[in-house]
Amino acid sequence: MIGIDLIKTSRMNRLIERFGEKALHKFLSPQEILLIKNHKTASGFWAAKEACSKALGVGIGAECNFHDIVIYKTSYGAPKLRLSKKLLNNFNILDSSLSITHDGDYAIAVVVIESASADKIKQF
Repeated sequence: MIGIDLIKTSRMNRLIERFGEKALHKFLSPQEILLIKNHKTASGFWAAKEACSKALGVGIGAECNFHDIVIYKTSYGAPKLRLSKKLLNNFNILDSSLSITHDGDYAIAVVVIESASADKIKQF
């Protein structure tokens, strides 16, 4: 399953300017906030969580909220996903991959999720 999201980083900048760190707590854990260098990093994390929820086919909501998805970095600085037990169990998740990139005033994230119960291609 694949999900992708794009965000204009200036949108995140306005949110942070208006509400400060309180805005970050709405979608990030305290550990994730420590990784945020600026509004562009925050934008990438937002896009990653949105992309993950889209890969699951549900979007952000009751079945998958922002705090069910945690982003951390490897020793090489690569972003990775840590998912809640609820998500792992409900969607039979085996593995996930995440890529975040920035270009100008945009951040884009792509998430690929491997699930034991992924819908197979249907014949017609």
